[in-house]
Amino acid sequence: MATKHELIELIEKKRIELIDIVAKYGLSSSKTLKLSQELDTLLNKYNHIIVPK
Repeated sequence: MATKHELIELIEKKRIELIDIVAKYGLSSSKTLKLSQELDTLLNKYNHIIVPK
């Protein structure tokens, strides 16, 4: 599993990638939706580390 710092870096890279894709293809493009889901997954992993159950 990735460390907190690694997840932050991955989240930031994915966020920038998502912004670029939205600018090129729009909000409803399949590429945008796929990247958004990937970002959601990373954010969920980060939250799991930060907020233990």
